[in-house]
Amino acid sequence: MLIHPWDAAHDEGEWRDWLARHDFGQLAVNGTDGEPPWVQPTHFRYDPEPGPYGRVLTHLARPNPLWRALEAHPVVLLSVVDDHVYVPGHWTAPEGAPPEHGTPTSYYTAVQLRCAARVVDDPAEKAALLNRQVAHFQPEGGTAPVAPDEAPFGRMLSGIRVLSLEVTEVRAKFKYAGNKPREVQERVSERLAERAGPGDLSARAHQVRRRATD
Repeated sequence: MLIHPWDAAHDEGEWRDWLARHDFGQLAVNGTDGEPPWVQPTHFRYDPEPGPYGRVLTHLARPNPLWRALEAHPVVLLSVVDDHVYVPGHWTAPEGAPPEHGTPTSYYTAVQLRCAARVVDDPAEKAALLNRQVAHFQPEGGTAPVAPDEAPFGRMLSGIRVLSLEVTEVRAKFKYAGNKPREVQERVSERLAERAGPGDLSARAHQVRRRATD
């Protein structure tokens, strides 16, 4: 992922705050025997600890063909993208230039986590990690805890495997035209507020926030 200086996270706290509000991404694993990479959409829980960058918890069905590739290459990448919008070219034209000379572009946030994967098959540890993941999505409760050999989920434990992913490197990109003149940025911000389509207000909030601190 190309990250220009004006797209880079301002500090570690920026990407951490953003990632704390996201829990769905794409897990990419190197293919084997000339296969292309395997890419698995998945919900996950991000824990800021342990280690310098934290860890990710997720689980997949045991028949998933990804396991063979993952066991051969346990270094994986979790990609999370959100707050994305398309910006029409006529919004971005320089001052004094014809609108049709503007360049269409995309705004988005992307955080990529390089991870060392550990497959968890021990029933007790697997149950504990599953309960931790469910607690993130359902803090209000409402689902029985998982416990080996106990109803209602104990017998289902053998059908899934848990992944504990130690994050070893983070690449974060906040692509909101930080290199453009202020008047262009302000014009795009106004247009996003007017359009107010899917993602527009979230992207605008990032653009305004980053412009205020650049």
